[in-house]
Amino acid sequence: MNSIVAFSNVTKKYPGRTALNNISFTLPQGKVIGLVGPNGSGKSTLLKLISGLARPSSGLVEVNGKAAHRRIAGEVAYLSELDVLYPFFTVLETIRFNAGLFKDFDQAKAMEMLTFMQLEPDQKVRSLSKGNRGRLKIILALSRQVPLVLMDEPLSGLDPLVRDSIIRSLISFLDLESQTVIMSTHEVAEVEPILDMVVAIQKGQIRNIDEVENIRSQHGQSLIQWMKETLT
Repeated sequence: MNSIVAFSNVTKKYPGRTALNNISFTLPQGKVIGLVGPNGSGKSTLLKLISGLARPSSGLVEVNGKAAHRRIAGEVAYLSELDVLYPFFTVLETIRFNAGLFKDFDQAKAMEMLTFMQLEPDQKVRSLSKGNRGRLKIILALSRQVPLVLMDEPLSGLDPLVRDSIIRSLISFLDLESQTVIMSTHEVAEVEPILDMVVAIQKGQIRNIDEVENIRSQHGQSLIQWMKETLT
């Protein structure tokens, strides 16, 4: 199976700390991959390196066989944990703005997801609840027709009913014949049913990578149990 992401001896340092320390791994195409680990373990940094928003201090990050850099944005959709929506836009204006930014943006798919997510197109972003802003960010990411979708804590701070609807939208609107999803999350038990693989990271090191089905069948563990064993 072809790799969509490859890290080769990658270190990323910030002033006063090392976020990732000499890590090497590959991830295959056509999977939903969970990135798990405690706060400060390096998950967000890893996603930023893949998206080209950050550069490694040393080593090489490749996406689809090409070095990751800021111009890789044409092949990667990145959902930040930060709220980067313009508050003065309506929901519909936000969708149209992103359609103008990205040639691969599927506006028809975005409108279909809008109905699924039960968002009002004329509502101002500033008046949306945190849950509905999260839904809108999901729509913007999944409407990109790109081979790689990165999501940094897409369920963070959302109530269980909202998380459930977002997880169902991921199942409904992903095209795993042509897309790969890498998602950092703390809501491991809730997303486990849609994950194909999991990457455990701690203190800037990759502790383990495994297929979720293998964890269940060969190890007889839930993902939570596997995490506790791997990260302690």
